[in-house]
Amino acid sequence: MSPSPSQFAPQVLAAVAVGGAGGAVCRYVLSVLVTRLFGHGFPWGTLAVNLLGALLMGMLIEAAALRWSLGPLPRALLVVGFLGGFTTFSTLSLDMVTLIERQQVVLAVVYATVSVGLGVAALFGGLSLVRWLLG
Repeated sequence: MSPSPSQFAPQVLAAVAVGGAGGAVCRYVLSVLVTRLFGHGFPWGTLAVNLLGALLMGMLIEAAALRWSLGPLPRALLVVGFLGGFTTFSTLSLDMVTLIERQQVVLAVVYATVSVGLGVAALFGGLSLVRWLLG
């Protein structure tokens, strides 16, 4: 299935770009603050960003399903743009490789397990929270 021309409309692309820029800035700020708070020994900043992003994704998708019609522009802005720019699998991967190169293989495995496990749990948490609030 190929994308429709409207998916490449200038306003949709602009919404993705604006949302992505905002998400990236928020990711940077939160990651720096969390790292300052907890230190550099473990990638706390990336973990916090990805878990919060999963929670927000769950909340947004469930709110859209239960109450709001999330049209193409808000979806492009919030889901693809903001949350796409906010969360980052590439940074998680880099953090894991860095831990492995430091001979902290067990910590890298713990980090991957916690990131994926709690990420899925956070998304379910967001769904459940919105169901409870709006249900």
